[in-house]
Amino acid sequence: MPPTSRRRPRVFVDADALFAGAAAPSDHGASLVILRLAEITLIEAVTSQQAVTEAERNLGEKLPQALPAFRLIVSRCLRVVPDPQLGELLAHEGRADPKDLPILVAAVRAGCSWLVTFNTRHFQPGHPDVIVLRPGDFVLRVRDLLARLDLSEE
Repeated sequence: MPPTSRRRPRVFVDADALFAGAAAPSDHGASLVILRLAEITLIEAVTSQQAVTEAERNLGEKLPQALPAFRLIVSRCLRVVPDPQLGELLAHEGRADPKDLPILVAAVRAGCSWLVTFNTRHFQPGHPDVIVLRPGDFVLRVRDLLARLDLSEE
Protein backbone atom coordinates (compact mmCIF):
# COMPACT_ATOMS: atom_id res chain seq x y z
CA MET A 1 0.00 0.00 0.00
CA PRO A 2 1.50 3.39 -0.93
CA PRO A 3 2.29 5.54 2.14
CA THR A 4 -0.10 8.29 1.07
CA SER A 5 -3.09 5.95 1.12
CA ARG A 6 -2.66 4.88 4.75
CA ARG A 7 -5.21 6.26 7.14
CA ARG A 8 -3.84 8.52 9.84
CA PRO A 9 -4.58 7.49 13.44
CA ARG A 10 -7.64 9.42 14.61
CA VAL A 11 -7.30 10.81 18.15
CA PHE A 12 -9.99 12.58 20.15
CA VAL A 13 -8.59 15.37 22.34
CA ASP A 14 -10.56 16.18 25.50
CA ALA A 15 -10.90 19.71 26.91
CA ASP A 16 -8.26 19.25 29.61
CA ALA A 17 -5.67 18.19 27.04
CA LEU A 18 -6.65 21.13 24.82
CA PHE A 19 -6.19 23.44 27.80
CA ALA A 20 -2.80 21.91 28.61
CA GLY A 21 -1.67 22.19 24.98
CA ALA A 22 -2.62 25.86 24.73
CA ALA A 23 -1.13 26.70 28.14
CA ALA A 24 2.03 24.60 27.77
CA PRO A 25 5.05 26.37 29.29
CA SER A 26 7.38 24.50 26.91
CA ASP A 27 7.24 22.84 23.51
CA HIS A 28 7.70 19.41 25.07
CA GLY A 29 4.44 18.96 26.97
CA ALA A 30 2.58 15.86 25.79
CA SER A 31 -0.67 17.68 25.02
CA LEU A 32 1.12 20.19 22.81
CA VAL A 33 3.13 17.41 21.15
CA ILE A 34 -0.15 15.66 20.24
CA LEU A 35 -1.50 18.85 18.71
CA ARG A 36 1.75 19.35 16.80
CA LEU A 37 1.52 15.77 15.49
CA ALA A 38 -1.88 16.73 14.12
CA GLU A 39 -0.57 19.99 12.69
CA ILE A 40 2.08 18.15 10.68
CA THR A 41 -0.58 15.58 9.65
CA LEU A 42 0.92 12.50 11.34
CA ILE A 43 -2.34 12.02 13.22
CA GLU A 44 -5.85 13.35 12.79
CA ALA A 45 -6.93 15.22 15.92
CA VAL A 46 -10.64 15.50 16.60
CA THR A 47 -12.55 17.23 19.36
CA SER A 48 -16.14 18.25 20.01
CA GLN A 49 -17.77 21.62 20.34
CA GLN A 50 -18.34 20.85 24.04
CA ALA A 51 -14.60 20.31 24.59
CA VAL A 52 -13.69 23.51 22.72
CA THR A 53 -16.22 25.52 24.73
CA GLU A 54 -15.01 24.05 28.03
CA ALA A 55 -11.33 24.62 27.27
CA GLU A 56 -11.97 28.16 26.07
CA ARG A 57 -14.03 28.98 29.19
CA ASN A 58 -11.33 27.59 31.52
CA LEU A 59 -8.55 29.41 29.69
CA GLY A 60 -10.55 32.64 29.82
CA GLU A 61 -10.89 32.29 33.59
CA LYS A 62 -7.35 31.10 34.39
CA LEU A 63 -5.03 32.10 31.53
CA PRO A 64 -6.72 34.62 29.24
CA GLN A 65 -3.35 35.39 27.61
CA ALA A 66 -3.39 31.82 26.19
CA LEU A 67 -6.70 32.30 24.32
CA PRO A 68 -5.11 33.49 21.03
CA ALA A 69 -2.81 30.44 20.97
CA PHE A 70 -5.78 28.20 21.76
CA ARG A 71 -7.87 29.62 18.92
CA LEU A 72 -4.95 29.17 16.53
CA ILE A 73 -4.53 25.55 17.65
CA VAL A 74 -8.22 24.85 17.09
CA SER A 75 -8.16 26.34 13.60
CA ARG A 76 -4.90 24.66 12.52
CA CYS A 77 -4.86 21.28 14.21
CA LEU A 78 -8.35 20.07 15.04
CA ARG A 79 -11.48 18.85 13.36
CA VAL A 80 -14.36 19.96 15.58
CA VAL A 81 -17.37 17.64 15.49
CA PRO A 82 -20.86 18.47 16.76
CA ASP A 83 -21.93 17.32 20.19
CA PRO A 84 -24.00 14.11 20.31
CA GLN A 85 -27.76 14.25 20.64
CA LEU A 86 -29.63 12.89 23.68
CA GLY A 87 -30.62 9.65 21.90
CA GLU A 88 -26.98 8.90 21.12
CA LEU A 89 -26.06 9.46 24.76
CA LEU A 90 -28.79 7.14 26.01
CA ALA A 91 -27.48 4.33 23.81
CA HIS A 92 -24.11 4.58 25.64
CA GLU A 93 -25.35 5.28 29.15
CA GLY A 94 -23.07 3.91 31.87
CA ARG A 95 -19.91 3.85 29.74
CA ALA A 96 -18.51 7.06 31.28
CA ASP A 97 -19.21 9.64 33.95
CA PRO A 98 -22.45 11.38 32.88
CA LYS A 99 -20.66 14.73 32.47
CA ASP A 100 -18.07 13.13 30.17
CA LEU A 101 -20.35 10.74 28.29
CA PRO A 102 -20.86 13.27 25.44
CA ILE A 103 -17.08 13.31 24.94
CA LEU A 104 -16.85 9.51 24.72
CA VAL A 105 -19.84 9.31 22.36
CA ALA A 106 -18.40 12.06 20.15
CA ALA A 107 -15.11 10.10 19.97
CA VAL A 108 -16.95 6.89 19.03
CA ARG A 109 -19.11 8.68 16.47
CA ALA A 110 -16.04 10.32 14.89
CA GLY A 111 -14.31 6.94 14.54
CA CYS A 112 -11.48 7.77 16.95
CA SER A 113 -9.40 4.84 18.14
CA TRP A 114 -7.87 6.94 20.93
CA LEU A 115 -9.17 9.48 23.42
CA VAL A 116 -6.56 11.57 25.25
CA THR A 117 -7.52 13.08 28.59
CA PHE A 118 -6.07 13.60 32.04
CA ASN A 119 -9.30 12.25 33.56
CA THR A 120 -9.11 8.63 32.40
CA ARG A 121 -11.16 7.41 35.37
CA HIS A 122 -14.14 9.45 34.11
CA PHE A 123 -14.26 7.26 31.00
CA GLN A 124 -14.76 3.88 32.69
CA PRO A 125 -15.79 1.28 31.73
CA GLY A 126 -15.41 3.02 28.38
CA HIS A 127 -16.14 1.77 24.89
CA PRO A 128 -14.43 -1.24 23.27
CA ASP A 129 -13.52 0.75 20.15
CA VAL A 130 -11.77 3.61 22.01
CA ILE A 131 -8.58 3.42 24.07
CA VAL A 132 -8.52 6.15 26.73
CA LEU A 133 -5.03 7.37 27.66
CA ARG A 134 -3.38 10.29 29.36
CA PRO A 135 -1.55 12.52 26.84
CA GLY A 136 1.89 11.39 28.03
CA ASP A 137 0.97 7.73 27.67
CA PHE A 138 -0.27 8.33 24.13
CA VAL A 139 2.99 10.09 23.19
CA LEU A 140 4.99 7.18 24.65
CA ARG A 141 3.01 4.75 22.47
CA VAL A 142 3.67 6.85 19.40
CA ARG A 143 7.36 7.00 20.26
CA ASP A 144 7.44 3.22 20.73
CA LEU A 145 5.77 2.67 17.36
CA LEU A 146 8.21 5.02 15.66
CA ALA A 147 11.17 3.25 17.28
CA ARG A 148 9.99 -0.05 15.77
CA LEU A 149 9.52 1.46 12.32
CA ASP A 150 11.77 -0.17 9.75
CA LEU A 151 12.26 2.20 6.85
CA SER A 152 14.59 -0.18 5.03
CA GLU A 153 11.51 -1.97 3.60
CA GLU A 154 10.44 1.06 1.59
